[in-house]
Amino acid sequence: MKDSTKQPSRRDLLGGAAITGAALQPGGTTGKVKPNIVLIIADQVRSDAVGAYGSNPMEITPNVDAMARSGILFRNMFTNQPVCSPSRAALFTGQYPSRSGVWKNAGANFGLPQHATTIATECAKAGYSTNYIGKWHLAPLPTGPVAPPNRGGFLGLWQASNMLELTSEPYSGNIYDGDGRPIHFENEYRVDFLTKLAKRFLQNTSKSSPFLLVVSYLEPHQQNDLGHMVAPRSYAERYRNPFVPGDLRFLPGTWQEQLPDYYGSLKRVDEGIGEIRSVLKQEGLAETTIVVFVSDHGCHFMTRNTEYKRSIHDASTKVPLVMEGPGFPRGVEIGELVGMVDVMPTVLDAAGIPIPSTVQGRSLLTLLPGRESDWPNEIFIQLSEFWVGRGLRTPEWTFAMVAPRAAGEFKPEPNAPAYASFQLYDNRADPNQLFNLAGRKESTAAEEHLRNRLRQRMHEAGDAPAELLPCPYPYA
Repeated sequence: MKDSTKQPSRRDLLGGAAITGAALQPGGTTGKVKPNIVLIIADQVRSDAVGAYGSNPMEITPNVDAMARSGILFRNMFTNQPVCSPSRAALFTGQYPSRSGVWKNAGANFGLPQHATTIATECAKAGYSTNYIGKWHLAPLPTGPVAPPNRGGFLGLWQASNMLELTSEPYSGNIYDGDGRPIHFENEYRVDFLTKLAKRFLQNTSKSSPFLLVVSYLEPHQQNDLGHMVAPRSYAERYRNPFVPGDLRFLPGTWQEQLPDYYGSLKRVDEGIGEIRSVLKQEGLAETTIVVFVSDHGCHFMTRNTEYKRSIHDASTKVPLVMEGPGFPRGVEIGELVGMVDVMPTVLDAAGIPIPSTVQGRSLLTLLPGRESDWPNEIFIQLSEFWVGRGLRTPEWTFAMVAPRAAGEFKPEPNAPAYASFQLYDNRADPNQLFNLAGRKESTAAEEHLRNRLRQRMHEAGDAPAELLPCPYPYA
């Protein structure tokens, strides 16, 4: 039975026609021709930076907002681990980090297993070409060309860098083609360079067979060696008096300096998305192409720990997810809580491609109007960098448990033998998650319930058994 206390879902809030029944037919509108798939990833996008989510008045993302009006907006989308590689592995495999094996950032002989079952391997089985442009971050090396066995089944066009932030700067650098040869760009904003490659692919691809294309932008992620976001020239000036989300404005961090560049670089990503959608229309592909926009994790601007993500808070975990294309209903919002592991099975389901048994997520198409669903409406979250921890996001609560450790002693690990209650937020009374209720007497019953639910979700995800302890510093 669905939670009747959460905010209403499946409503026509974005200007589309009311939907009274499931409109989607697997394999596209005819049920016979398989649709193309364009999956667009932007790095480190908070959902509240996207206009369609309703809180940011700065009109940064009109093209993503247009996607939401013509398709489905998932209002409560969360990553299952708020850091690049584990989240991307969950996106492409439909598996939690404990099952995919990618529990920390890839590199240094650690990455996605070569035998992994991914959206690309399954699309290839169905006759798709599988193509990738941009940031990969799942190969067991930081820089240099990614060998074909480490590309996760993307064996068509390959124009990518494993860690784009290490092989390029905002206006110059290299990615690599399928033969490992560098593709250099100079005096061109990185977003524009990747958009140009995506447009070229769409203009020259065969119209007679289906394709999967991933376009993975680095922006609005910070440039690592510079330590901050970099907007295109003149774009940051547009946002010198930025809208400041409520979870940031009361906390010290880097948002005061970085929000203009963050918004400016996201603006250019949105413009790139608009160009891609325009080319789809120009090439006669719009009516036969599913387009998905998602981000791997959010950004809290060093307000919750000493970096940008890797925390349980919505600022780290809540990201945008929008889908449009043949057969999708228009202007529909889904209010249930959904996770990164659900994206891959949803896209396969929409394309009429069988969902492999390795997948732990579920197709979101079961949430469409007119369909019955026993959706659990809670998100299991893993942490293994900065903290080793586990968490649960429900409509009512955000709950984190972490492995106890001495101050100054930390080593990333895939799991721990014991976790203690660490953070608890009442999402309805405290939507900005500013007041930690862990260990308080009035929260004892809620903590116990959440620990029991978390234990079950850990088991379902394939996590190692662990002792789950109450908060070690209870309030009187």
